[in-house]
Amino acid sequence: MTNLRPVEHDLDFSPIHRAMQSYVDQNILSCVSTVVMQGSDVLDVATFGCMDLQSRQPLREDAIYRMYSNTKIVTSCALMMLFEEGRFALDDPLANFMPEFAEPRVLLADATEVDHVEAASAPILIKHILSHSAGFSYGFIEPDSVVDQAYAAGGLNVIGDASLTLEEFCHRVAQQPLAYHPGQGWRYSVATDVCARLVEVLSGQRFGDFLRNRIFGPLGMVDTDFWVPPEKADRFITMYAPQDLFDPMAPGLEKADDPTTGQYNEQRSFQSGGGGLVSTLSDYLTFLRMVVNGGTWQDTQLLRPETLSLMRTNQLAPGVEVAFPMWAMSGTVFGLGFALRERLEPEDPADARDEYFWGGMAGTHSWMAPRAGITGFCATQRMPGFWHPFSHDFRVLAYEIAGQSEAL
Repeated sequence: MTNLRPVEHDLDFSPIHRAMQSYVDQNILSCVSTVVMQGSDVLDVATFGCMDLQSRQPLREDAIYRMYSNTKIVTSCALMMLFEEGRFALDDPLANFMPEFAEPRVLLADATEVDHVEAASAPILIKHILSHSAGFSYGFIEPDSVVDQAYAAGGLNVIGDASLTLEEFCHRVAQQPLAYHPGQGWRYSVATDVCARLVEVLSGQRFGDFLRNRIFGPLGMVDTDFWVPPEKADRFITMYAPQDLFDPMAPGLEKADDPTTGQYNEQRSFQSGGGGLVSTLSDYLTFLRMVVNGGTWQDTQLLRPETLSLMRTNQLAPGVEVAFPMWAMSGTVFGLGFALRERLEPEDPADARDEYFWGGMAGTHSWMAPRAGITGFCATQRMPGFWHPFSHDFRVLAYEIAGQSEAL
């Protein structure tokens, strides 16, 4: 694959290679791959571990990964392509296009039951669904919360149920209370699935068809889809779960999804804009090159530079930051599809401010660092694997080795 061929340089990436290999050797990860770019040039690409722990087949460079929430960046770009066409304004109420969201209800601050609600103080705007600030939830991240219990009772299971269409799914979402008034907080949520449905409404196409016609086809992303057909199953990585869910560095893995008889081996009704895609290093790198190159790659323009700049501006209310129930992401805010590193923490590289990024639940992480001039992508298939130490080690070492390098 020519797009994974590194350019000539004098940089030494062996510290990354040793660190990633150690995670495999300790049986913390079954596999991992890494790519570092400077501008749109590949500096280093490496693979470690195996496709499957039983067969021990070495990890292929063209292996197919479950991308989970890395899908969100693709979906956000798709919706912003329609923004460029004048199909909507960011401050338009979502209900202008999806009337089921016309009268949102919000849980009271002290709610203990799902019907402890009040009318929303403002409508849900399109910029809210692009920035996870609409008040939606996910239904599984905080299962004891009133809002997530409402999602479960309402038949919203993004992990285990792929039987609904996006239209059916969004109608169910609209029946649930919001966790807070629109625009007043941040909560990781099904908002990007709502974005995917909005793409369908505005374009008149099924979401997957829009992606193939407008993004994957023009960019030549031939292995990116919502399922893995039989002829590609030998390239699909087995996914594993840790035996100890509470210690990310504990060794021991168990099979979580099979590459030939698993949930991705047949076409599903739910084309999740929040987490449904599979892809390869080569395909996703092509997409990232388009992003860091101002919306254009190899004579194909998907977005204008000013649109991508807008996507990298904070959309959250003053004082609101990205946070999960199990950890805070201090100094991180959210734009239109990207998390934004607005303030550095002590462990951050010096040039990491203004980095924009996101990752997937099974350990696929992409980040773009304009101040350092580099982009990183690392991928494994561990559930859960988001925000795992391996990805932090990769990022810190990539900055140290290639950030603002004059070696080229």
